[in-house]
Amino acid sequence: MRRKIDYLKIIIHLLLVRRRTTLSGMLLWLSVVGLHGQSSADNTAQASADTTDIYKSESLQEVTITRRKAGTTRATGVFNGTTINKDELFRAACCNLGESFTTNPSVDVSYSDATTGAKQIKLLGLSGTYVQMLTENIPNFRGAAIPYALGYVPGPWMKSIQVSKGSASVRNGYESITGQIDIEYLKPDDDEGVTLNLYGNTKSRLEANADGNIHLDDKLSTELLMHYENDFGHHDDNDDGFLDTPNVRQYNLQNRWKFKGDSYIFHGGLSLLKETRESGQVEGHHSAPHTQGSPLYKIGIETDRYEGYMKHAFILNKEHGTNVALMASASMHETAGEFGDKAYYANEKNAYAQLMFETNFTEQHNLSAGLSLNHDYIGQRRNGVRSTEKETVPGIYAQYTYTLGTQLTAMAGLRVDNSNIYGTFVTPRVHLKYTPHEVVSFRLSAGKGYRTVHALAENNYLLASGRDLVVADNLKQEEAWNYGASAQFNIPLFGNTLKLNAEYYYTHFINQTVVDYEVTDYQIHIHDLDGKSYSHTFQIDATYPLFEGMTLTAAYRLNDVKSTFGGELREKPLTNRYKGLITASYKTPLGLWQFDATLQLNGGGRLPMVLLPDGGPVEWDEHFPAYPQLSAQITRWFRHFSVYVGGENLTGYTQKNPILQADMPWSSGFEPTLVWGPVHGAMFYAGIRVNLGKRM
Repeated sequence: MRRKIDYLKIIIHLLLVRRRTTLSGMLLWLSVVGLHGQSSADNTAQASADTTDIYKSESLQEVTITRRKAGTTRATGVFNGTTINKDELFRAACCNLGESFTTNPSVDVSYSDATTGAKQIKLLGLSGTYVQMLTENIPNFRGAAIPYALGYVPGPWMKSIQVSKGSASVRNGYESITGQIDIEYLKPDDDEGVTLNLYGNTKSRLEANADGNIHLDDKLSTELLMHYENDFGHHDDNDDGFLDTPNVRQYNLQNRWKFKGDSYIFHGGLSLLKETRESGQVEGHHSAPHTQGSPLYKIGIETDRYEGYMKHAFILNKEHGTNVALMASASMHETAGEFGDKAYYANEKNAYAQLMFETNFTEQHNLSAGLSLNHDYIGQRRNGVRSTEKETVPGIYAQYTYTLGTQLTAMAGLRVDNSNIYGTFVTPRVHLKYTPHEVVSFRLSAGKGYRTVHALAENNYLLASGRDLVVADNLKQEEAWNYGASAQFNIPLFGNTLKLNAEYYYTHFINQTVVDYEVTDYQIHIHDLDGKSYSHTFQIDATYPLFEGMTLTAAYRLNDVKSTFGGELREKPLTNRYKGLITASYKTPLGLWQFDATLQLNGGGRLPMVLLPDGGPVEWDEHFPAYPQLSAQITRWFRHFSVYVGGENLTGYTQKNPILQADMPWSSGFEPTLVWGPVHGAMFYAGIRVNLGKRM
């Protein structure tokens, strides 16, 4: 017994002295101290004598003990939401932000039209314009950036994505109606090193990404993020004479800095983006005779975007969490597009600043208060006609949070803003979380949101339609109430935990800007709501680890979204009535292989009524059908790199006619903006991630 205790002491001593010990090194020690039948004293002496020899002759490598983290974690605070981290992003190619929600049951991403490649997200059954987009808690991607913003954030740059539903904190402004999506980039003070990511797919898309950081000293670090993308193919798989997806060439660069002192923290950075997207008719296609005497219908969009931000945090009292922070950002977004014979140009400038004070009076009482200022300028030119939109909004807010241990959290916030266009408006928001037991928690929320509409800039992709785009003058500010209730359960089941979530949200619009396809057959109207508009959304989802390394998630969401069109309350067109999702992820015990698959069933919905230019019959049914989508990926992990192959839309389902009257692009019946399903079939891809110095 004494001999076993001595062996254990020596092993513990080795672990304390050499934290980086290999399994082979451990076995060598066991052979030194345990295989000769010596006395305890002899063993100790021998071990001491051999220690130096082992250190000289054996180059000990580190042992890394790992466990698989959950790719998506449910929020533990007062807000209902989830955090999508790197592990979840690695489950798919995630070339950009728009492709990062493949496995997420709450967020839908779809094409806005079949020619420009514009994409939109939907949350709680409503357009992504009602979701406030943030980059590290700073509002971003507004106005003219909205149609293509999901492609402006490369996937490898993201550290995590926070998705919160319903009315959010008043600290970030008044614009959140259905929720917030906050993007966290890789940090300058993360593990030092370089990461490379190369990607290619069967649709002739190539990407190269690189990020690297340097710790200049123990307080100051910097980081460089680089991205190059090129879609060079001319794919027309449905043989309608138009490219299925646009050819996009993008250069994206960002430099970030961080200084972390004892009482002062600084973040800052600059970024620039240049993008060209080209689409339209394919030369030499058999539909060309229909356009004889007319040029080919082409779309070309050039975008230049510049951003800068800074954050200053002054820590006044660590014990009470008292601090003052100043955040500021500025951006310039310039885009010039040609949609057939229609020309559009926008020069948008945005400036934002917030001064914030926060303190904990006690462990139960927290106060946050601040001032904010937002300025938007958009100069536009449409077919030679100029227009200018300017808005300056100063605001003030206060938010109080009461916390009673782990059982109760109550938050109440109020902000008052003044627009030079719409005057003064008030934004109240309330959140409550109650956890009577560790197995279950309940959340309630209610709040108001407002949004200033830049109708032409936000919907410039509609210019691709053969119909005229008519934007009403003096559009009202959008205004809506959002109410939410959710229950989260952590149920012990067969030695693991079943995570179950059920939620319901109701959004009621007081004022809304409506994109109306049904006012006339020859025009698309953007006008103020005249009647009712609302959204009911119910969702239930469950996650369970079936066995070691295998996690299964299942979800179902039901949408009831209606608005008033032509004096009649009708189902909102191009909106799925429901969504079902099943995801499975398996990682082998040694973490060398990972297998991921996601199956979606997207429910059908209503189509707007569209007639032929001559007043003939409807070109398609009143409703579109439900359709499945399957994606899968296999990843092989190595010490400093990983290789992945996968496929998207493996069911091959596509919308039969994503472009109406594709053979008559110069007519008023040409319509590529009524997209409800996939516009291209199965796609396969492969890529490699390389980490030099950083941890995988």
